[in-house]
Amino acid sequence: MSDIYDSNNEFDLFITDLNGNLRGKRMPSSGLKSVMTQGVKLPHSVIGFDHWGDDVLENGMVFETGDSDGICLPVHDAPISVPWAESARDQLLAMMFNADGTPFYPDPRQILTRIVKRFKDLGYTPVVATELEFYLLDGSSEAKRVPSPPVIVDGNGCRLSKTDCYSIEEMDGLEGFFAEVRAACEAQGIPADTIISELGPGQFEINMKHTDDAVLAADHAIMFKRLIKGVARQHDFGATFMAKPYADKSGNGFHVHFSLLDQKGNNVFDNGTEEGSSLLKQAVAGLLNHMSDSMLVFAPHLNSYRRFQNGAHAPTFASWGYENRTVAVRIPESENIARRIEHRVSGADANPYLVLAAVLGAALHGIEAKMSPPEPIEGDAYAMSERFEALPNRWELASESFLDSAFLLDYLGPEFVRVYGSAKEQEQQKIYARISNVEYEAYL
Repeated sequence: MSDIYDSNNEFDLFITDLNGNLRGKRMPSSGLKSVMTQGVKLPHSVIGFDHWGDDVLENGMVFETGDSDGICLPVHDAPISVPWAESARDQLLAMMFNADGTPFYPDPRQILTRIVKRFKDLGYTPVVATELEFYLLDGSSEAKRVPSPPVIVDGNGCRLSKTDCYSIEEMDGLEGFFAEVRAACEAQGIPADTIISELGPGQFEINMKHTDDAVLAADHAIMFKRLIKGVARQHDFGATFMAKPYADKSGNGFHVHFSLLDQKGNNVFDNGTEEGSSLLKQAVAGLLNHMSDSMLVFAPHLNSYRRFQNGAHAPTFASWGYENRTVAVRIPESENIARRIEHRVSGADANPYLVLAAVLGAALHGIEAKMSPPEPIEGDAYAMSERFEALPNRWELASESFLDSAFLLDYLGPEFVRVYGSAKEQEQQKIYARISNVEYEAYL
């Protein structure tokens, strides 16, 4: 560590707010030793900012507390390099505690940590892998505030304007970009696995390898999102995890795969058959039971709800099935020993800590309550949607389900429900107070 302290590098220390945005400080390396042992002070209220970084006065953490500080302690043993930075820089991911050292539970990483502990108390360890989709954009997209597919300069010089799912040629044209992504992932310890060209023009998915540390899996997802945007800027691209950047193209999803190990390391979802164990079915039942409650976590923004359309590879009601990508909860075909659940609801714009906390918490409740799921769906789930209650398909409806949820109060905590619910209410008020261009075009 002494070599690091003597370095001329700056470093960023950041926490993740409830919206998944990074909040923190950039500091000189001379302060690193103090940060590693004592942490950094940030106001508790930072966790509950709205999407634009404004205080949310209704959450009870601002004036009522004198805008008191929490202590942000690094979760890494040493700084991690930021390979895409223009000048030498490192980063540290942190988690917020109260001044007395107790966990600050509106912190999304603390919430997931508590869910994982509840599994551990039952003798189970979640094994998790994430799949994040994103769009590469033309470098001018951020300034114009309008998405445009990138031009592959080192390929054939064409703009990626057509869907070319699973195309190897499309990735060949971006070989330099993906090589730097892979190298940056290795430098930061992010276990990136396969790279896939997806359904939209310039849309890609990078899958993470499974890990038996669910909190670390969320850390990787958070760092990966920052990494993709940083490397994209180096190549004069933009990158977005926005749920639906193009109205007529595929949305960006965030799929979660998970299984459970017992204390002997056995996968408790495996009973030697393709059907899976009773614990798997109980977990599925919990996921289906609490999907509407958690929709505001899986789809946190106004734009998020544009993903949920029949035939758009995003589920519109709580459903499950075996090897079926039209349902919300899929049991993938696999060797029995790898029997697992895939949760297919969340958008890539969601906070990974909260997504994993809501998914694992719902599965845990299903197991603890010994719930039973309905019959699995075979065939096209979209064709059966009229037979089932739809998931909340608008932001404000999701907020109502969220605030009425006894499950979320119990498993993710009343502090989280209050602070997150207040932030979403403020965001809705801000957006709905603005008059859109389409209204002027239609009514002026």
